[in-house]
Amino acid sequence: MTDLQPAAREVRLPGQTTASALTDRMRRVAELVAALPGLPPDDGSRYGVRRLTAAWLLEVESQHTEKAYGRDLTTFLHWCATERLDPLSARPTDLGQFRTWRELHSHNGRPAAASTVARALAAVASWYTHLIANSDGLLRHNPVATVRRPKVNQHTSPTAGLTLSEVDALLAAADAQVADRAPAAARTPTGRTRYLAALRDRALLRLLADLGLRISEALDRDLDDLSHNAGHRTLRYRGKGNLLRERPLPAHTLQALDEYLTERATVANIGVNRLTGPLFATTGTDGDGRLAEPNVFLTIRRLASTAGIAAAGRLSPHSLRHAFATGAREVGVPLEDVQDAMGHADPRTTRRYDRDRHNIDRDPAFLLGARRASRTR
Repeated sequence: MTDLQPAAREVRLPGQTTASALTDRMRRVAELVAALPGLPPDDGSRYGVRRLTAAWLLEVESQHTEKAYGRDLTTFLHWCATERLDPLSARPTDLGQFRTWRELHSHNGRPAAASTVARALAAVASWYTHLIANSDGLLRHNPVATVRRPKVNQHTSPTAGLTLSEVDALLAAADAQVADRAPAAARTPTGRTRYLAALRDRALLRLLADLGLRISEALDRDLDDLSHNAGHRTLRYRGKGNLLRERPLPAHTLQALDEYLTERATVANIGVNRLTGPLFATTGTDGDGRLAEPNVFLTIRRLASTAGIAAAGRLSPHSLRHAFATGAREVGVPLEDVQDAMGHADPRTTRRYDRDRHNIDRDPAFLLGARRASRTR
């Protein structure tokens, strides 16, 4: 198979955010902060509340956290506006009331999950901490500090799971989609675009299933994050905590990536080594834009439905990450190796992802009993 490693077009560290991506992020944060209610207007001061809020969002470890914190702060400030409460004068009792309100309200009309409420309080607490540390006495106490946080079960996950046979069925549905769209690719521009999208989706799903990446780690990748190391083709990225990671790409993933990149270069009428931009690109009028996370949710659920997977309507990219951990443990990969592959600082986090950990066949009693029996013969 031809090595389709694209040539780098700019000098940058592996997994480093490009200048354009950083500019887009700064613009997004600036727009969010400008729209926040209940804060003093930006007076141009270096340490004004809005400018400090923007700095707080830009300092978090990942764009995923930045967006989640931005949503949580927006929700809190809108609640303050409804309550006619100055957020800079809020007291612990006010934050206790916000916690109760947040527990009773969610986007689906049901009570919010404990993890959702805990994250909201953590976000607001972090925001207050940043203001206290940088605002020259404007705030002296964090009103969230003494608010009781909801208990979050650290041993289970709300993510809908997939068995290994269901993962196989999902990937088979992606293969079938490629085969179904291939005939039309040579007849019309629309057919070719749909075929390219099918190749891209198949490559992305294989990457998620085979490496267990977070969806942000996959979608944030650029073409020059593909590399080589010790005779393997690899993917370089910055994981959670901004840590540099490099993972080998198995043949199953490489086949789909190579076919996708070959077709993408053909559509662009250039050689593969001249491709630039996101690893997983849009295929519409903005043909070199970065694929967005909501599109991946829809693709997974659509293909899962086609595959007859019962939980299709609840699946997410994270379901494939869970399946990676469960599958790795099922075939005997040591916990510490799965932990390293997934980039977890705490092995307890990895165990939450392992849905097969309570399988009775894995009980140590079996192994110890067998060894004891062999000693007493």
